[in-house]
Amino acid sequence: MAKPVNFVCVAPAAKQVFITGDFNDWETSAHPMKRQPDGAWQISLPLNHGPHHYRFSVDGKPVLDPKAQGVARDHQGEKVSLVAVS
Repeated sequence: MAKPVNFVCVAPAAKQVFITGDFNDWETSAHPMKRQPDGAWQISLPLNHGPHHYRFSVDGKPVLDPKAQGVARDHQGEKVSLVAVS
């Protein structure tokens, strides 16, 4: 059963921000985040139970989430953020 998970990326100078991860096959344009009035970017995604790897794409550059529950490595050995859904 999927549970909504909120993600926030603080990047007030960014022109566009996406979230990419194992939940969208690392597709960089699948989930655009929405700019908030305070300059942060937000999205809520339904995720299934278990750990998920992800990172933000800020103007095309990969960025880790400083508020993530942890840091892991993807299949290419690159650092990614970790969230566990229970």
